[in-house]
Amino acid sequence: MRAESPAAERTVEGTVNYFGDAPAKPTFHAKDHRRDNWRPDIQPVTFHDARGWARPPSLRREGATIAPHPTAMRDFADRDEVSRVYARELEELIASVTGASKVVGFPFANMRFSPRYRDYMSGANSQPAHFPHVDVTPRTSHGLVDTFFGQKETLEPGQVLVGYNVWRVLSDPPQDMPLAVCDARTVDAADLVEADGVYDAGEPPWMTAEAYLVRHNPGHRWIYFSDMRPDEALIFRAYGNEPTWVPGVPHVAFADPGCPADAGPRISVEARAYAVYDEWKDEDPS
Repeated sequence: MRAESPAAERTVEGTVNYFGDAPAKPTFHAKDHRRDNWRPDIQPVTFHDARGWARPPSLRREGATIAPHPTAMRDFADRDEVSRVYARELEELIASVTGASKVVGFPFANMRFSPRYRDYMSGANSQPAHFPHVDVTPRTSHGLVDTFFGQKETLEPGQVLVGYNVWRVLSDPPQDMPLAVCDARTVDAADLVEADGVYDAGEPPWMTAEAYLVRHNPGHRWIYFSDMRPDEALIFRAYGNEPTWVPGVPHVAFADPGCPADAGPRISVEARAYAVYDEWKDEDPS
């Protein structure tokens, strides 16, 4: 399904490094992409600015939404503070936005920086991803649930489990490298390619986690929110076990050619939460 876009919306023309091919199971490295074993399929795309849409994107339709979300966090590099403060804030946010009966916020977050920032590539996973991907597959998602729920995934009959990414900027607008998400209704199962993400910091052996790379589909509809502020959160789905399959939302960083040259570099943070729903409705109520 391809939704109509408002006639007066802002769009940005760019390219996306889709998955092309690989000699074996694809691997991508968080630190050094020269170690990747797959070839990109570079395709032109249009990024649609959803800021100001009369009917904003929603988690049930497009798989993504934006919400006001002030935070009490002072230092996202402080893992203890993230665990104590931000994980609880995520739980409150997801419960408020979605009506979930139970939410678990993960006690870690990844800060990322656009190339003009001094800390770009300073950490194991600190650069924006310039290729579309979904962070988890059912294999890795179940492991995360077991770890952070504190028990094996056990749901009562009728309950549904959904995983979310929560992304926010820490720098003031405008952003030189926004994050775009792909309308979930335009993603087919055949578009998703199982791959291993390799966290190649320090000496091997390195930790790996399965994720999806994304094949080009001319029906994909890419959405972003211009001029995001630090008191907003972009929420998008990463996984779900609903009765009817719904994809995790592919996402990608892109350079905005309309960003002023003197604008500051993007600083952002991404975190995760999982939610349990006692009752699930396939249709969006809005």
